Amino acid sequence: MRMSRRKHLAVAGVAGVFLLVVTLLRAMDPAFVESVRLMGFDTYQRLWPRADDDYPVRIVDIDERSLAVHGQWPWRRDTLAALTDALAEMGAAVVAYDMIFAEPDRLSPHRYLPELEQVPELKAQALPDTDAAFAEAIARMPVVLGYALRSDADGGTPASKAGFAHAGSNPVASLPGFPSALKSLDMLEARAAGSGSLSLSARDTSGIVRRIPMLVTNGEALFPSLSMEALRVAQGASGYIVRSADASGELAVGGAAVTEIKVGAVSFPTTDLGELWVYFNADRKDRYISAADVLDPAKRQELQSEIEGRIIYVGTSSIGLFDIRTTPLGELVPGVSVHAQATEQILSGDFLARPDWAYGAEIIATVAIGLIVIALVLAVGAGWAALIGGAIAAALYAGAVHLFRTQGLLLDPVYPTAANLFVYAAATALLYVLTEREKQFVRTAFGQYLAPEMVRRLESAPDTLKLGGEMRDMTILFMDVRGFTPISEQLTPTELVAFLNALLSPLSEEIQRHGGTIDKYIGDSIMAFWNAPMEVEDHARKAAQAALAMLRVVDELNASDAFGFRARDMPQKTVQIGVGLNSGEACVGNMGSSRRFNYSVIGDAVNIAARIESSCKGIGADCVVSETTARAAPDFALLEAGAIPLKGKSVPITLFALAGDPAYAATPAFADLAAKHERMMEAIIAEDAPAARRALDACRACAPPHLSAFYDRFAERIAAMAPASPAL
Repeated sequence: MRMSRRKHLAVAGVAGVFLLVVTLLRAMDPAFVESVRLMGFDTYQRLWPRADDDYPVRIVDIDERSLAVHGQWPWRRDTLAALTDALAEMGAAVVAYDMIFAEPDRLSPHRYLPELEQVPELKAQALPDTDAAFAEAIARMPVVLGYALRSDADGGTPASKAGFAHAGSNPVASLPGFPSALKSLDMLEARAAGSGSLSLSARDTSGIVRRIPMLVTNGEALFPSLSMEALRVAQGASGYIVRSADASGELAVGGAAVTEIKVGAVSFPTTDLGELWVYFNADRKDRYISAADVLDPAKRQELQSEIEGRIIYVGTSSIGLFDIRTTPLGELVPGVSVHAQATEQILSGDFLARPDWAYGAEIIATVAIGLIVIALVLAVGAGWAALIGGAIAAALYAGAVHLFRTQGLLLDPVYPTAANLFVYAAATALLYVLTEREKQFVRTAFGQYLAPEMVRRLESAPDTLKLGGEMRDMTILFMDVRGFTPISEQLTPTELVAFLNALLSPLSEEIQRHGGTIDKYIGDSIMAFWNAPMEVEDHARKAAQAALAMLRVVDELNASDAFGFRARDMPQKTVQIGVGLNSGEACVGNMGSSRRFNYSVIGDAVNIAARIESSCKGIGADCVVSETTARAAPDFALLEAGAIPLKGKSVPITLFALAGDPAYAATPAFADLAAKHERMMEAIIAEDAPAARRALDACRACAPPHLSAFYDRFAERIAAMAPASPAL
């Protein structure tokens, strides 16, 4: 028994050391460990590539046939001008060039002017400047030009064509910076509608393209990628919204980690470093249109349906131009295809993500499986441990595959399995050696007393969303900061942006936590809605809960002086918001044209919600809801404010102050207040001023402090009904 105990302790100790080594190796994550993990992710895409669909993205390919027809590369810039004009004539939404025009066209005829001026008969003739012709073509339609990042400071700074808003901290300090960029000629860049980075992830060192940096920085400002800029220009958006949080993932380098980027009506998740995991599908021929065909006037009518309203990338598949990349599917594709597929992926909403918790989860899985393996080897032997361990590994793989296919999550089951195979091997090898020694001892000591079958031993082994325009019953929320103008006058622009970020970010999180969709930010205001794009049960109740949570957040921020108003001894020490809610039929979907669109909601219900929010101050309540919302959320603490005339509405609308949640509504205190409030409303309707004043006094006596302004407004209304009775 002592021998067996010592054997188990020795096996557990040695296997534990192996487990510690493989766990530390995973924590350090050297290059070869990462490469194995990435190959596993590539396998996911090979087995389950992104679904094919007809996305509004096409590639105009400068292929071998185009070079045969129009000559070797580089082409004269007036040929590119003709290509651009042809795409504009066929109705392209935007043209994005996956190339850089860093030097003047050496084939431009005007470059030969000094020599030709020596010939008298040619001296007076004007020779065309092909760069100028290309620049004029660029100015005639939305064009995005590319630039490449340089590792030295000898280049320039890309043109900044779009603004960046931050939901969270500015991630500039967290992203790897570039000293300069190789960009197109200033005369071309100045006329382009957008400018985007062509560079791929510096971390994809194995030659396989897996990630695209959607954001790059020179240490002072953010710049977009080519695919992101093409999406922005196609939608007519003026900038981007970058959501960030405290860095916690394995890729974070400190400071704020990028989590999501919104471009117009579309948004997509990113890595901590602002990169997009590209989800590839097969490199289909129907994605490409030969540049020779686009330049052929006889084929333009035939091609118009393939060009009109689409995002057009211009690049090359010619092998001699050395822009061929390898995808996780094992295909060799033109570099321009990577940008096009990234755009398709964003439009499809089919994303890959390496979640922040994956790093820790994989380490935990390595340790947990290792401990189970060691325990199984010691408890049930190597055979059963291998069987159960295989089942656990299969469950781990099945879970990772399920999360990839359903949620696009990239989780690594390979390292925990392979690492613990070494742990299992170490444990079973040592167990075998020690068991053999034990068997030898038993045979020597007891072989003569016991039958051979009584001496034999067993070894141990180790052990799982319909977009589009449609009418829906929805609840719409508008939020606005009270007295924003005086606040903005007391803050510098930088301080004002910091204030808005500090306020709007937690308020937005409460909306989303309660199932809401943020439509837009309008200065200091938020517009949100419920029941789209996915159906939300009890959407009026969830909107009311979100409104109350937003008011609580503002109270907490004020209490902690999160905005620093008290610390700066500003005249206005706190922030107040007004929230308006309305429920009703509205049209939700992609609004706009094929070139410019935005997912939003419109309708009379939206206008009423906006007017209700504007009435908050006049009613004296922080949150006011319409009668339709009140009927849909009857268990909340609601107090009628009366029939209130709203701007643009010919008939007054009955509104209610949202005084509290269902828990407060169920209290005897609110029941008493509601009864007295109802008597006051009856007296006001009957124009019985004395009775209304008595009921008002009763309401004030039992109303909580946050309703004092609400009843002050009633006092003004009652005072206007009839003169007060003289004192007796």
